[in-house]
Amino acid sequence: MKRKNSLLFILAASTILVLSACSSDSAGDKEEVVIGYFPNIDHVPAMIAKEKNYYEEALGDDINVTYKTFPDGGAFMIALKTGDIDAGLVGPGPVMNNYANGADVKIISGASSGGTVVVASEQSGIESVDEFDNKTFITPGIGCTHDVQMETFLQDLGITSARIGGTLKHVTGNPAQYQGMFESGQVDLAAVPEPWASTLVAEGAKVIIDTDEIAYGTTLPNTVLVTTGKLLEENNDLIKKISSAHEKSVQFINDNPEESQTIANDSIEQITNQRLDESIVANAFERVTYTTDVDAEVVQAFADSSYDLKFLTEKPEFSELVVTEDLSLSSAQE
Repeated sequence: MKRKNSLLFILAASTILVLSACSSDSAGDKEEVVIGYFPNIDHVPAMIAKEKNYYEEALGDDINVTYKTFPDGGAFMIALKTGDIDAGLVGPGPVMNNYANGADVKIISGASSGGTVVVASEQSGIESVDEFDNKTFITPGIGCTHDVQMETFLQDLGITSARIGGTLKHVTGNPAQYQGMFESGQVDLAAVPEPWASTLVAEGAKVIIDTDEIAYGTTLPNTVLVTTGKLLEENNDLIKKISSAHEKSVQFINDNPEESQTIANDSIEQITNQRLDESIVANAFERVTYTTDVDAEVVQAFADSSYDLKFLTEKPEFSELVVTEDLSLSSAQE
């Protein structure tokens, strides 16, 4: 958490509008907390919290809450490490990879699970995993959550990527571009989160590996709430309030799924200039479970898979990655 320079704030606010910009009221010398997230269905808890002002309510009038969105986990983790954000939602893959390399990051809550689907382009003609040899698949990033899930599933079938000596080629890219890459024949398969999976299916793609089939599909958090160990230690009360606001947001989603779908779609459109068909959002919500639960044993098993697939150079030990202390609002007020 950082002290804002009021002059720099005024200049920045008057010259450029960005998604991470502070509110237009006079922040003065208020402390600032920056929350990061991605514009996709896995990250709906952040969109709900922003819409409903849950972070603002929890943190109080003396703190100015701002938001910043990211295209991928790598960019998010850089921002967390440099202090550009204080907490936020990200996939567990980038968290584990960075933690294993010495990054100061802590998982303080789950956010969502499920939602990862492997689809094949209509042009590829692929009907099953038996036809993956010499094909090209795409994921949002190397070693990202969806990449590890897919490659773990395939490894059990004796299929590996070219990165580790197999024949299945791998590229990365923004999920919003996958349909164009399918149509051009650049890629044949995509391991993709919702709502992009439902979007691709609506355009003719075929589901090859569904959420309940892919490795860790229903047990692994595909999005977690993280912060730094330094901030957790130095301002534990702040983190408890952030965690409690996040928990309130997850509860709202489960109590109000239809309103949450509308808020999510509005938010994604505002950020990406693309509005999703309501049926696609509804289908995506069917595959995603919003929960604050985090199973540390599953996190460790997923990390072991990352090591087996050579995304990590050393066998990981994540016993202290997931915070187990009580971070509820009642605990923060004690």
